[in-house]
Amino acid sequence: MSVLDVRDLTVDLMTLAGVVRAVDGVSFHIDRGETVTIIGESGSGKSTTAMALLRLLPDDLAVITGTAEIDGKDVVSTRKHVNALRGRTVALIPQDPMTALNPIATIERQMVEAIRLAHPELSKKDASARALALLNQVHLSVPDRRLKQYPHELSGGMLQRVLIAMALSAEPSLVVADEPTSALDVTVQAGILDLLLEIQETTGVAVLLITHDLGVARLMSDRIHVMKAGRFVESGPVEQVVDAPAHEYTRTLLAAIPALGPWQDPDEEVAPAADPETEAAPVPVTTDGGAA
Repeated sequence: MSVLDVRDLTVDLMTLAGVVRAVDGVSFHIDRGETVTIIGESGSGKSTTAMALLRLLPDDLAVITGTAEIDGKDVVSTRKHVNALRGRTVALIPQDPMTALNPIATIERQMVEAIRLAHPELSKKDASARALALLNQVHLSVPDRRLKQYPHELSGGMLQRVLIAMALSAEPSLVVADEPTSALDVTVQAGILDLLLEIQETTGVAVLLITHDLGVARLMSDRIHVMKAGRFVESGPVEQVVDAPAHEYTRTLLAAIPALGPWQDPDEEVAPAADPETEAAPVPVTTDGGAA
């Protein structure tokens, strides 16, 4: 059985300008231990899809129809199931680690709260020990010290590792990773992606990855859904979509990836080519350094 099964999901948003169809009848599934990526430009509807599945969109502004089941439980027609699933069966790694945590509570306090939500039988002492073990698991330096610190005392990469640890604290079947590296430096992104791959290999958790970065999608994904204007325009295994895209929009996304130019030896001096017939005459310079 799939961890996540979505059929004909539609999301209509109520705005001052009228009703906007942000997600238009998408269908997909995620099996255990699998990473499925929704990729597209900003405003394509990919994050709205994830937030709709977690029922994090306000009921008075979003109308959700279709069918979606997480671990076999319907999360569209009623909220009662998703309230029991969030923080337990399904966990979220949010987009911006710098704003995702409470600035006036220590890392330990926030992790203990998340751990005891999923495991209410644990005492605060046991939950604190579990938090320390999780920070070790995500390879955060001096974790015992980090527990006592506040979010502003940690870098963006450290905070993202804390958020991943908090997601793992629930021992979920599904992790929704919404642009987990977009707010981080390139040098930090690689470490976070390696960590996610390591965690998936050791725990077998399923991952719904939301990104606009085809490089991230190629590295992380088993299957990719390319989203444009709320619809999937192309879907398939990662090798098929990235190496042999069938849709023009996918080819445009691939063409937008910056490419390295030809290698040039930094010690080699290359004079610019000049046309002797069109080259301008040198400007005379006076002895005081100005133009004559």
